[in-house]
Amino acid sequence: MYLRFFGLFEKPFNATPDPRFLYLSPGHREALAQLHYGTQERKGFILLTGKVGTGKTTLLNALRQRLDGQTAVSFIFNSTLPFDDMLEYVLADLGIAKHEESRAQRIMAFNDFLIERERARQNTVLIIDEAQNLSPETMEQVRLLSNFETPTTKLLQILLVGQPELKAKLDLPELRQLKQRIGLRCQIPPLTADEARQYIRNRLRIAGARDLGIFTDAAIERMTEYSGGIPRVINILGDHCLLFGYADQTRRIDKSSVNEAIEYMEQGMPTQRRGLSMSSLNPRRRSQWFVKTSLFALVVAAVGLALSLDGALVNFFESVRLAVMR
Repeated sequence: MYLRFFGLFEKPFNATPDPRFLYLSPGHREALAQLHYGTQERKGFILLTGKVGTGKTTLLNALRQRLDGQTAVSFIFNSTLPFDDMLEYVLADLGIAKHEESRAQRIMAFNDFLIERERARQNTVLIIDEAQNLSPETMEQVRLLSNFETPTTKLLQILLVGQPELKAKLDLPELRQLKQRIGLRCQIPPLTADEARQYIRNRLRIAGARDLGIFTDAAIERMTEYSGGIPRVINILGDHCLLFGYADQTRRIDKSSVNEAIEYMEQGMPTQRRGLSMSSLNPRRRSQWFVKTSLFALVVAAVGLALSLDGALVNFFESVRLAVMR
């Protein structure tokens, strides 16, 4: 809705982990370099941790693009699977025929596959995202997969990726053997205010913006403060700010606009707009009010349609819409 107004080709703050929008802060650059080094040098177990929304999945997608074409990768997104289902998923993901029914036979088929790849000097990587959700029993079974090795090299590189709680889970006594096998540890820190400025401008540039100063420095400082430097929160807030800027017909997002968007996100209505009747607004503000409420109603309708009119969620959004329209 606001793309043409701000001179954009696409939305700069989408929540999807698109590697095209990857901004390599010093922390991200170091983590990506460590992941690439660990997989190429066959370090076995590699640990990557970061708070929710710091860009772990985006970084992993970038890693997959950087790995050479001789590296096979299996990426497990659902870490709540029991080990047998996880093993079946990996075999299917890597294209391994699995006519065998027992776990032992499947593991043997996996081992044969890895040995053949090693003979061809090809690497194999297993990535488990949200690994903090793995049960200790499943983590122990994953550890046993690291026994696929020759006297000189690891046949399977395993990336355990998760939130900071993953490090705490690895301190459990029953997982001490797994903890000892971790050959490399990486961590993604939150963005600083300066990094957040570069992050926002990088996304605007990739989205086609000619004016990279749409957000003022004061606005970015407030966004960093509110988000704690978490890219995902910056994206959500940035999208709201652009929507409000379009509704207000202003091409410069300042600190007050960010505060208004924050209050809207948290409470559904900025304080300064509560209690205002349509008759109390001047024609320009009345038009802006109509645009904002109409945009919100359109978003609600789109979400309801996309989710096939899921009753509970639609009712929730409808109640919010009614509250906004009052």
